[in-house]
Amino acid sequence: MVANLQSISIPRYAHAFLSDELADLSAIYESDINICVVKRSVDSALDNFINTLLPTKNEVSFVENIKPSEFDFSHLIKNAEHLPGYRDFCMDVGRLAVIFSDLFDLKRVGLRLRTLDKPMCPRFHVDSVTCRLVCTYGGMGTEWLEDVYVDHIKLGSSSAGLMDEHSGLILDPDAVHIMPTYAVGLLKGNAWEGNEQHGAVHRSPQVNQALPRRLLLTLDFG
Repeated sequence: MVANLQSISIPRYAHAFLSDELADLSAIYESDINICVVKRSVDSALDNFINTLLPTKNEVSFVENIKPSEFDFSHLIKNAEHLPGYRDFCMDVGRLAVIFSDLFDLKRVGLRLRTLDKPMCPRFHVDSVTCRLVCTYGGMGTEWLEDVYVDHIKLGSSSAGLMDEHSGLILDPDAVHIMPTYAVGLLKGNAWEGNEQHGAVHRSPQVNQALPRRLLLTLDFG
């Protein structure tokens, strides 16, 4: 007997798109793409600034809804204006904010910049946003999984309190990826129309003695 193909449920998986060109961030508009990661290198001045900032006791916590075309990015970090490379850092954040706003035709952007010495979201999860940009300036980058390696039933409270590595959520331990430092990541959320069941699965990384702090930038729809 021939099976009715219309009655067979074929799983749909969302995939990641990897590149080293910022222009490729537009791939996030593809229906089967829910993660874009663009690896990039930065000027030595910016890198030196981050390596000088993170070992200090300067706690960064900037949260504001901004209009990128008018915002003065030189006020992102207090007591850092004297550090070499600070201007380069501010220019880089401003550039990413403009790219994000242009990509989604946004007038305003929710900007968060924080130093972190512990995982903010240590469990794999999906965000209830349309799309979020993440960039780690120094320290460990965000961890992520493609759909095919996730048992979505085990997300959230269905994990019975077990850690991700023991709950059965991760179908292949070797499939856990880490965004490189300075990479730009776009994470499509459950609020993206048509992507309600395929938001990007990700989590904060564990810190270690070698990289005890990270500086995390996130951009959201304003």
